[in-house]
Amino acid sequence: MKILLIGATGKLGTAVRETLSGRGHEVVTVGRTGGDLRHDITDPAQVTALYQAVGRVDAVVSAAGEVPYKPVTEMTPADYQAAFRGKVLSQIELVRQGTSRIAERGSFTLIAGVLSREPVPTASAASMANGAVEAFVRAAAIEIAPQRVNAVSPTVFTESLADYESFFPGMPSVDLALVAQAYVRSVEGAQTGQVYTLP
Repeated sequence: MKILLIGATGKLGTAVRETLSGRGHEVVTVGRTGGDLRHDITDPAQVTALYQAVGRVDAVVSAAGEVPYKPVTEMTPADYQAAFRGKVLSQIELVRQGTSRIAERGSFTLIAGVLSREPVPTASAASMANGAVEAFVRAAAIEIAPQRVNAVSPTVFTESLADYESFFPGMPSVDLALVAQAYVRSVEGAQTGQVYTLP
């Protein structure tokens, strides 16, 4: 398959790229500052330009989404808007514009996260964004068939515990290799409207 991978230069994106490439797929990488193509998917016009540049693909995979972390009392309307634009609207736009750009039975795999179901302090924007992505996936799946859309919703990565363990006290971590396998399941499988939670 020809797969478009957004957010390919981060920890998750790197693991997903290596896994999908290792399974024989042609992976076209996209990032704001690195990758085969340079585009900022928070700008709908750049999403259009991205699809024009890459041509027809079999699957679109997202490992990108940026949100601010602050206590609720310190968050501003602009902070919540930035979170919604950075993780929700950007991924929705990949699907909205992508339905006419991917194969008839192609798929989209979006990224959500554990904070939609297990919030922690300072993460209200991330919880909001992750929940919105998951709700969108369930709704979009019933409209875009036979194309498919799923989300991967992992807990904190084992490889990131040194930086983030204090934010997730008592929560089990998940290896990036297992998260990458969830992407494989979404891309190569037949399910749609699913949120793959890990662990």
